Amino acid sequence: MAEEHRVSIESLRRRQPRFTGLGPGHRACQGCGQALAARLVTEATGPDVAVANATGCLEVFTTAWPESAWRVPWLHSLFENAAAVASGVEAAWRMQGRDSKVLAFAGDGGTFDIGLQALSGMVERAHNVLFVCFDNEAYMNTGIQRSSSTPHAAMTTTSPPGRERMGKRHLKKDILGIVAAHNMPYAATTSVAYPSDLRKKIRRALAVEGPTFVHVYAPCPLGWGHEGELSIEVARLAVQCGLFPLVEMERGQVTGVMPIREQRPVTEFLKPQGRFRHLFADDARAREELEHLQALADYNIERYGLAGEGPESRDSEGADTVHRGGARWA
Repeated sequence: MAEEHRVSIESLRRRQPRFTGLGPGHRACQGCGQALAARLVTEATGPDVAVANATGCLEVFTTAWPESAWRVPWLHSLFENAAAVASGVEAAWRMQGRDSKVLAFAGDGGTFDIGLQALSGMVERAHNVLFVCFDNEAYMNTGIQRSSSTPHAAMTTTSPPGRERMGKRHLKKDILGIVAAHNMPYAATTSVAYPSDLRKKIRRALAVEGPTFVHVYAPCPLGWGHEGELSIEVARLAVQCGLFPLVEMERGQVTGVMPIREQRPVTEFLKPQGRFRHLFADDARAREELEHLQALADYNIERYGLAGEGPESRDSEGADTVHRGGARWA
C-alpha cells in the first residue's frame, strides 16, 4: 500500500493565491505607490469588508465606467466625506448585527484638508471604522496642486520656486498627531516600501474595536518627478533619512517605532525627485532650505527615538528583507 502523503495546513495556505480586494486592469500610472498600497491593504483586510472611497486618484483609476477593479463592496463618496459615508455604513451594519469592518479610503487632500472635519467627527463618535490615508503629498488627480501634506520646499503647480520663495513655504501637517489627539484607540504610519510593516499595522487596526487610522506613504512618480521603478527606493529613503517616521500610537501615546539603523542624509531622498531639483541649484536660499529639511529629519528622529542601537531584524534596513526560504514576519 502506498505511503500516505501528508501536507500540512500551513503548507497549503502558503500555496493559495493571496486575496486582494484590488484586481489588475486598472488605469494607474506605472510605479503608482497608491495602487500598490491599496493592494497591500486589501490583502491584509481580506474580503469581509466594505470600502467608502473619496474622490481622488484611487477612485478614478480603479472605476472607469463601466468597469471596476474592486473585488470587495465599494462606494464612491465625495472628496470631503469618506469618513461620514463609512460612518453611515458602519451604523447601519451595527443595527443589523453585522461584524464586518468598514474601511474609509482617501488621499492626503481628502484626509489632511477637505476631509478633516468628517474624519474628526468619525473618530469623536467612536465609529468602528478603519480610515486609511494614501499619502502622495499633493492633489495629483487634479493637476499636482499643493496640499497641507506637501513637504516643505517641494515644487507643485501652486507652489513653484522663484524669486519670492523656494517651493512650498509651510511644513507638512502632523496628521498623525492630530488624529491621535482625539484619544483614539490606534493610529499608525507605514509605507509601501515596507509591506510586512504595512500588513501588520492594518491587521492590528482591524482587531481594534472603535475608530482606527493608518497613514500610508505612497509615492507618485508623475507628481514627484522620478522614474516609476524608483517608487519603492524613494519611499524607503524617506523613512531612512527621518522625514517620514514609522510609528504606532494608542490613546495619544507612542507605543512602537521602526528604528533607523543608519540615518541617510535627506539629500539622498531629495535628489531623485524633480519636485526638489531647485534645491540643488547654486543658490544660498537652496542651501538654506536643505539645512531646514535636514534639521526637520533630525528632529523627527529625536522626537520619536528612532535612532537604532545596532542591527535589528525589523529596523529600517532589516524589515522586509527576504531571508533564505522566503521567510517574512507579516
